[in-house]
Amino acid sequence: MPATATQSYKPHVLVDTKDLPESDWLEYRRRGIGGSDAASILGVSPFKTARDLYYDKLKIVTFEDPEENWVQKKMGHLLEDLVAEIFHVRTGFHIYQVKKMFYHPQYPFMLADVDYFITLPNGETAILEIKTTNYNATDHWWENGKEVVPINYEIQGRHYMAVINVDHVYFCCLYGNSENETIIRHITRDKDYEEELIALEYDYWHNHILARVPPPYCEDGDLILESVKNHYGTADPNAAAIELSFANVNGAMRFLELKEQKSALNAEITRIDNEMKRLQGRIVDEMGRCCTATYSRDGTDYTITYNPSKKPGISKEDLFRLQMQYPDVYEQFVTVSESRRFYVKKSAAKAA
Repeated sequence: MPATATQSYKPHVLVDTKDLPESDWLEYRRRGIGGSDAASILGVSPFKTARDLYYDKLKIVTFEDPEENWVQKKMGHLLEDLVAEIFHVRTGFHIYQVKKMFYHPQYPFMLADVDYFITLPNGETAILEIKTTNYNATDHWWENGKEVVPINYEIQGRHYMAVINVDHVYFCCLYGNSENETIIRHITRDKDYEEELIALEYDYWHNHILARVPPPYCEDGDLILESVKNHYGTADPNAAAIELSFANVNGAMRFLELKEQKSALNAEITRIDNEMKRLQGRIVDEMGRCCTATYSRDGTDYTITYNPSKKPGISKEDLFRLQMQYPDVYEQFVTVSESRRFYVKKSAAKAA
């Protein structure tokens, strides 16, 4: 268990990153825990599990962002300087970069490679983290009408404050194409939070990375399944059956219990859906070819819309014809993905 961090210290420099190739930069990152790694250790990263991070640090399986995120990732990189300039214009704060990767003098596994530094009007140094998002994701920066920082970014900021030994982190997030379409947030240092964070990172680094013991899965189910798929690769239908461990036997039994509960809930949902569809059918019958209907009840006006929506598609039969008649086109544009179905079957009870 780590001791309480000293009050006065300066971060040490691990490497100058100004002209460092990305491949070398990634290798230096594997020497410790970076700010964007911290959320994975706490099990709240929306992108990767603590196990993914473990595999990546030990180069067992290199973690890569999903392919569909490549544009978003590249846009974030390309817009970094612009978003920083917008922050400077909106706040008037002096900002600057230090192209170095730092590490904590007391906990050398804690690394920090920050986007920008800020000189505040009172002379203090703060950190600026640049983010980009889209209109549909801006609600992550509010909670119950209150301004917040998304939890994975907050943890990143608190990790950086611990390494650099500063008391303020600012976030500037661009979600549109104008100066006003930016979100600026500010968090201050919390030493109690920081001590807990350091303890969790210490445990992860020493009891998992250095000990080469994979951390348990505790994240969202879809994230875990994607992690397992990335680690093991495609399925082997010819592999022999395995005997489950005791812990996972209990998990399988609990899975069956939940499956029964879900079946009961689904039956009620089906009943409700059927009633809603009957009501919808009667209303649509009255609307005929119209796309809009109106009514009033208790002083409130209501509008019903039933608008057409068209999208291109291809049936299984036409897809088969495409394969038969134009095999070159089929091979060029049709992709085949693999999915696996998880099923627990209850067999007859064994004879005594």
